[in-house]
Amino acid sequence: MTRIGQWFTNGILRKKIDRNADYVWFHAASLGEFEQGRPMMEKLKKKYPNYKVLLTFFSPSGYEVRKNYVGADVICYLPFDTPFKVKKFLHLANPKIAIFIKYEFWLNYLTELRKREIETYIISAIFRPDQLFFRWYGAWYRKALLCYKHIFVQDEASIHLLSQYSIENVNVCGDTRFDRVIEIQKQARLLPEIEAFTESNKLILIAGSSWSEDEEIIIPYFNEHQEIKLIVAPHEIHTEHLVYIQSLIQRPAVRLSEANINCMTSKDCLIIDSFGLLSSIYRYGNIAYIGGGFGRGIHNTLEAAVYGIPVIFGPNYQKFKEARDLISCGGGYSVDSKDAFNKLMDTFLYDKQRLMQAGNNAGNFVHQNTGATDKIMDLIFSAG
Repeated sequence: MTRIGQWFTNGILRKKIDRNADYVWFHAASLGEFEQGRPMMEKLKKKYPNYKVLLTFFSPSGYEVRKNYVGADVICYLPFDTPFKVKKFLHLANPKIAIFIKYEFWLNYLTELRKREIETYIISAIFRPDQLFFRWYGAWYRKALLCYKHIFVQDEASIHLLSQYSIENVNVCGDTRFDRVIEIQKQARLLPEIEAFTESNKLILIAGSSWSEDEEIIIPYFNEHQEIKLIVAPHEIHTEHLVYIQSLIQRPAVRLSEANINCMTSKDCLIIDSFGLLSSIYRYGNIAYIGGGFGRGIHNTLEAAVYGIPVIFGPNYQKFKEARDLISCGGGYSVDSKDAFNKLMDTFLYDKQRLMQAGNNAGNFVHQNTGATDKIMDLIFSAG
């Protein structure tokens, strides 16, 4: 899909790029990075309307979902990082400023941008000692880091690591995702069926982006505790997975697509069989379980934490700074087994003060870490 999409990039640029306009080029590898950069794109359009926005993706999971995003003037795939394709892309796009989001280090693009004296930045970046740049053979890869005019990182640890290699053009500005989840919270949709489902004195547990490994832990506890209602929003909503989830449930359940608002109070489990609602659904919860932690890594914890509810996730969270920080502040909890989950849920179920405090910790953590977008914008455009 990526390769096919790249075939159309040059045609899109020839057709849509205004040769008389100044473009800020944002590159997002995928959908997650797009959401991270979105607050900056939208603030740019409001504060500096003389600039136009070129948005590129590498992954279909980003492009196919956001190819009609109204906050960008031109949207296309980014061609592969070969010298010829890089020069062709930059000739047609001709950006005034280039901004890469979090994890994009294309050496040919960065080298050519520097050669053309195009201001280049990376935002919301985070660096770890195990990355290629910092290994014994990493000198070649570190050349990429020397091409940025400025590097905006999430934490002091990244600054300290980069300084060991004499990379000093770095500022800690935080993570723009915090600004994004605040905007999402403000725009959260009212969902009548879910509101009707949650109209009870029972505790509402929301399992967001869950996988089968997560569901095998969550659902047995739910089955045994009438004091809880469960909303499951699985990561995959194909028929086989939905049937599998229903096979685990031993209490009255309904899929959202089949829900009738008049009978929602009689259901104990609601299965979300559509995409695009999860960030609004979290507003109805008392506890969130974020899936993926028994696989390659957890999904978005901040979308839930912003509503002031504790977040639980599996053991594979170490690469996610926000998850580590949520644990440190007492708003996030990692479980590595069914027994650990059951014990934690018992605590929340029977100690309302502990539940409330954990939720407050999570919400405060998100609100205290906003503002990265403004800091980055001020530094880029005051310098420019």
